[in-house]
Amino acid sequence: MLNQFSVNSIFTSGLMKKFFCALLMSGVFACNAGAQSIQPFKQGDRVVFMGNSITDGGHYHSYIWLYYITHFPNRRMEVFNAGIGGDIARQMYERLDGDAFAKKPTVMTLTFGMNDTGYQNLKGPQADSAYKAKVNEALKSFGLITGKLKQHPEIRKIMIGSSPYDETSKIKTTPLMGKNAAMLRIVVEQKSTAISNGWNFIDLNTPMTAINQSQQQKDSTFTMEGNDRIHPTNDGQMVMAYLFLKAQGLAGKKVSEVALAVNSKQPLIADNCKISLLSVTKNAVKFNYLANSLPYPTDTIPGGFGKPARSQADALKLISFTDEFNQELLLVKGLTAGNYTLKIDGKVIGNWSADEYAAGINMALLKNTPQYQQALAIMHINEERWEIERRLREYYWIHYSILKPKGLLFNDGDATVDSLQKYARKDFFVAVTVPTYQKARFKSVRDAWAQEIVLLTNQLYAINKPVTHRIEITQSK
Repeated sequence: MLNQFSVNSIFTSGLMKKFFCALLMSGVFACNAGAQSIQPFKQGDRVVFMGNSITDGGHYHSYIWLYYITHFPNRRMEVFNAGIGGDIARQMYERLDGDAFAKKPTVMTLTFGMNDTGYQNLKGPQADSAYKAKVNEALKSFGLITGKLKQHPEIRKIMIGSSPYDETSKIKTTPLMGKNAAMLRIVVEQKSTAISNGWNFIDLNTPMTAINQSQQQKDSTFTMEGNDRIHPTNDGQMVMAYLFLKAQGLAGKKVSEVALAVNSKQPLIADNCKISLLSVTKNAVKFNYLANSLPYPTDTIPGGFGKPARSQADALKLISFTDEFNQELLLVKGLTAGNYTLKIDGKVIGNWSADEYAAGINMALLKNTPQYQQALAIMHINEERWEIERRLREYYWIHYSILKPKGLLFNDGDATVDSLQKYARKDFFVAVTVPTYQKARFKSVRDAWAQEIVLLTNQLYAINKPVTHRIEITQSK
């Protein structure tokens, strides 16, 4: 899995919601509820996500952080990408000190297994033997990682069972049968190690496989793992974020809930928000609204690994994220029959019937509200931060995956550049990464990028504070 795409490295609905909930209730997500539980992040945490290309070029950690930025605007924390495309457990062990611990984490996650199980197209006893040998080798390296992690009791550890290799989709890429089963053997060991050491654990493989297979009943070519069966597309990355946040026990925490009645001068419900200057009649309701959280924005532009390119928002068809994590509810009971216009800060947001107001409107789904627009700006700044961090990860990928085996780790001299340019003629992924490397090899450039990330992070926490809005619900003429 060279860089984030290649597998050739020298040195890439309603019915569903019911099904998903059934899986949750039946316990398919994880064998041990205690081990599957992840402590929520807290103020001041520095969270390092360690992994391979699925982390290196993926968004799941960025989507997780976006939830914290919008839902807990006063809980400042930082999230760091420590993925390297193509890595196996042994390589992760070798860069723990220089790449992961150097970021001074208070929390560290670890996921591996995709590359460790190899990409051999074997069948029968030969495949079983090859997978067994590769898993055993991976677990030896995992033992070394575990030993080093134990030397850092100040860091909270989270073992993440890898997203799956999709063997069942009817796409053109020939599946490597038995690979995901081999990966699950690693997941079992991660869980066992987490339990014995009092660490946190989550299995992403099992629930993501269940979603794939359920969707494949309707579309045999469906996969969240892209056309290489390996790399989750942006919808899959959002599913990963959802599963992680759910394991942290954050489901059910509303953006806010406001329930009013025309026969009451006080709110019936004001959950995670403050209501003031309330005025109610049978034909109009007006009040000031200050929420403690912002709605969660989702990117609708397709992107991510490979094809088919799907968007973060496409994941909402697969999971109950909106119901569980993104409820900004507005209910008004007792309005005279008819249609009513919703205005926020004088801007018309939409029109709904009295019955619809009584049932409740989820404002988090209304992308023209001031609060959603505020959250959307946060999403774009967070994406810009992710893009800059990716440049730095490309620099480290060149070093750890290409230069380190040649004894040139962090040798950024002209001779190294010349060697890379020659090597790029026969390796596409090196070729597309060298332009970034040629800039990043200068420490002053890397420092500037790091300062940009700090600036953007500061901006995220400067603009993520909810503000008071004037809400008016008046009968339409």
